[in-house]
Amino acid sequence: MNQPMPEVSPYLPRWAEISRIEDLTASEKLFEMHLVSGEPLGHKPGQFVELSVMGIGEAPISVSSPPRGDNSFELAIRKVGNLTNAVHSLNTGDTVGIRGPFGTHFPIEEAKGKNILFVAGGIGLIPLRSFIHFVLEHRDEYGDITILFGARNPSEQLFLDELEQWGKREDITYLETVDVPDPNWKGNVGVITTLFPKIDIDPSRTCCIVVGPPVMYRFVILEAKAKGIPDNQIFLSLERRMKCGVGKCGHCQINHIYVCQDGPVFRYADIFDLGEAL
Repeated sequence: MNQPMPEVSPYLPRWAEISRIEDLTASEKLFEMHLVSGEPLGHKPGQFVELSVMGIGEAPISVSSPPRGDNSFELAIRKVGNLTNAVHSLNTGDTVGIRGPFGTHFPIEEAKGKNILFVAGGIGLIPLRSFIHFVLEHRDEYGDITILFGARNPSEQLFLDELEQWGKREDITYLETVDVPDPNWKGNVGVITTLFPKIDIDPSRTCCIVVGPPVMYRFVILEAKAKGIPDNQIFLSLERRMKCGVGKCGHCQINHIYVCQDGPVFRYADIFDLGEAL
């Protein structure tokens, strides 16, 4: 008689081997990894993992690739501290620990048959990329797709080849902007909200998915609401506040909410009363 497989402990990491490393910017690298056990990661777009390096520690990292049929996945990592500095020094063939996936995910089912407005600020594109790829892989299941991406300057733009491909596709609308241009920049200049007047959407059929720096949310939400998008069709990711991933450390608590367990993806209608706490 076959016995059911035991559930993976949320406290014990699985080993993953780095199979590919790609420089994205001066501060970000993309790591493709494979779980040594051969099993799939089992994530959904918008979820995160806890990445650990022996002797250094661990940190929450968004999964930047859509679910795949094998044991591979991608993490795009900015070098900002001890753990991420250690990861940036690793090479292909090295192994790291992976706990998870954890948290809520983007509305992949609810958004089917609807239009989607993706709004990404800076490294907010990293988790959004997983959902964008998922939607493009299942293009016939979704309506009009609009992607707005803002970066501080051209040198901080991520996934340049993909941005170029999105701009050439006829089945999506892709608009980008930078706060501070360089001499070669020919596009829009200004914060990401300056792109909203350039788009035309049907608010009753549009899901708005927003990920970016905290200061961005208030202004993007105002623009989305001005377009007529209801609060229950606006989704935000608050993953910047997470630490342990399992609701034990309290680091991500906002009033009564634990971001790592109740989020990181929230429907705005469920959290608008948090106000400045966001």
